[in-house]
Amino acid sequence: MIETSFTRTFGLQAPVVEAPVAAAPTLVAAVSNAGGLGLLPITWLDTEAIRAAVRAIKKLTSRPFGINLVLDEPRDERLEAALEEGASVVTFFWGDPAPYIERVHTAGALATLTVGSAEEARRAAAAGVDAVVAQGWEAGGHVWGRVATLPLVPAVKSAVAPLPVVAAGGISDGRGLAAVLALGADAAWLGTRFVVSEEAPFTPEYKERVIAASETEAIYTTLFDVGWPNAPHRVLPNSTVAAWEAAGRPESGARPGEGEIIATAADGEEIPRYGVSEPIADMSGDLEALALYAGQSAGSIDRIRPAGAIVKELVEEAEAILRSLAGAGESAS
Repeated sequence: MIETSFTRTFGLQAPVVEAPVAAAPTLVAAVSNAGGLGLLPITWLDTEAIRAAVRAIKKLTSRPFGINLVLDEPRDERLEAALEEGASVVTFFWGDPAPYIERVHTAGALATLTVGSAEEARRAAAAGVDAVVAQGWEAGGHVWGRVATLPLVPAVKSAVAPLPVVAAGGISDGRGLAAVLALGADAAWLGTRFVVSEEAPFTPEYKERVIAASETEAIYTTLFDVGWPNAPHRVLPNSTVAAWEAAGRPESGARPGEGEIIATAADGEEIPRYGVSEPIADMSGDLEALALYAGQSAGSIDRIRPAGAIVKELVEEAEAILRSLAGAGESAS
């Protein structure tokens, strides 16, 4: 067991956070049941769907879990729905959390904000968050900052200590967890690794693409912008990327196939080319052409595992590394 200020504050048994990669209660609950913190993305869910998802998670776990909100526009109704249903953690992204912090705390929940610099971390701490997430540029999905994890984490920790800091970006195993703990982080936030979990609702082909990817393959782009414009992200190349590159990388509005509907969600929602949606197993259509979000950590992911087993393996491997390093230090002295 690795105990840190983050695990103590947030009531966890493992310093592991599952990035909000999918609105899948089974995935969220599996991570929380293993002692980590599972997160549910609710930004694009309506309030009834949010309430249903939070209730489903509470039926599957009695452990702490959280929700994630993108603050590119006001999200008051979604936040209230999640808090009323009993979410114990609210993680904010892509905006200013200050207008929401008091509501979170009044509901008895804790708040975090993802930052990309030490200055942002200071502002978040001043706003009253209970922890900051330092997201390095290596991350998959949407990427807020432009600084790599290695220099970012210690800078953020120095800026806001003793506030807990969670490291995100480029972490997929116990080696990464041990490394960011050594940098001063109090937990690790992993997305790509949990994409390749049994409980994640993505297509088998998407998961296999992540497993097959090298550390150099995921590209940083703003290509998949329909539904969330001007938001940089990291994805694996696919047919949509290839066609865009072959056309000379034109700007939005002049891209090949723009406006074309290429997939349909289970609820009938039509998904356009260049949309923000990733391929979910119950979708139909040209799913390979959707956004295949993945970070540079994909190069060290080699198999699909249950989410709970991933948490356990992360902690056990990190513990072994930290013990080994401590022993080496004692021998040297």
